[in-house]
Amino acid sequence: MSLPSPPSGDAPRGLTAVEFQGLRDMPPEAEWFANLGSIATRRAYQADLRDFMTFAGISRPEAFRDITRAHVLAWRKDLEARGLAGATIRRKLAALGSLYAYLCERHAVATSPVAGVRRPRSDSHEGKTPALGDAQARTLLDTPDPATLKGLRDRAIVAVLLHHGLRRAELCALRVQDMQPRRGIAHLRVHGKGGKIRHLPLHPAAADRIHAYLERAGHGASPAAPLFQALRGARRPDRGLSGDGVRRIVASHAIAARIEVLGLGVHGLRATAATNALEHGADIAQVQDWLGHASVATTRKYDRRGRRPEDSPTFKVRY
Repeated sequence: MSLPSPPSGDAPRGLTAVEFQGLRDMPPEAEWFANLGSIATRRAYQADLRDFMTFAGISRPEAFRDITRAHVLAWRKDLEARGLAGATIRRKLAALGSLYAYLCERHAVATSPVAGVRRPRSDSHEGKTPALGDAQARTLLDTPDPATLKGLRDRAIVAVLLHHGLRRAELCALRVQDMQPRRGIAHLRVHGKGGKIRHLPLHPAAADRIHAYLERAGHGASPAAPLFQALRGARRPDRGLSGDGVRRIVASHAIAARIEVLGLGVHGLRATAATNALEHGADIAQVQDWLGHASVATTRKYDRRGRRPEDSPTFKVRY
């Protein structure tokens, strides 16, 4: 399920007769996949559909039109038997449902075999992403060594994550030029999911750390340069960090800080930022926009205010 590769070079050219014929005869299944805008969504949906194709024995896109609801129900039962989380099964069914919605729109199938298939219920209205307590967050902020370039960079990264609740991909996509003044206040221009842009006021503590890092790193005068850069690879001094690189940075400093939170990752810092903002009076609708969520229901899953150990009745007992 892919479009033909674009021609090499800068000079435009028309389609060859073979390419024209290939595009005209492209099955709607391949059209649907090629039209997915987000690279992350395309990657996830590709893996989900490959899972279903393997299960159902599909080798050609056209074979999707022979699928019945019984096939989908059998796949769901197999996913459950494999012990996959309910959220994962819902996502896989959503990927298949998205394909069939497009096929119905193109009149390639009369009805969707996914329609009416029961999705696993959500375990709760509260997400499972772990969050840090205030003391743990302060410790993590101060763990990277400010005497080294790596430490300055990592201190800025942790500050941006904890003060702005960015996703890994959003942090990696930041450029120097994404620090912009708006109405006299420094902002971060964040490139979110689906190509959506949001502007977040830059927290003073994060701003100080970013400027200290840029002064030491030396690329602050290059607007198009990645804001946070990898330290290795002399042939590519302007190479930005990868999502996996950010994950390793957070994990290593959490270990160094002796923070023992099961499942803690970059997303945990996002949940920490959301919870902290809500605890200090931020409106949940504003937090929704701040995080770049399409639904406030997603934002509520990041709210850990009801799970603060220090608020437990345990600490209200007096003898």
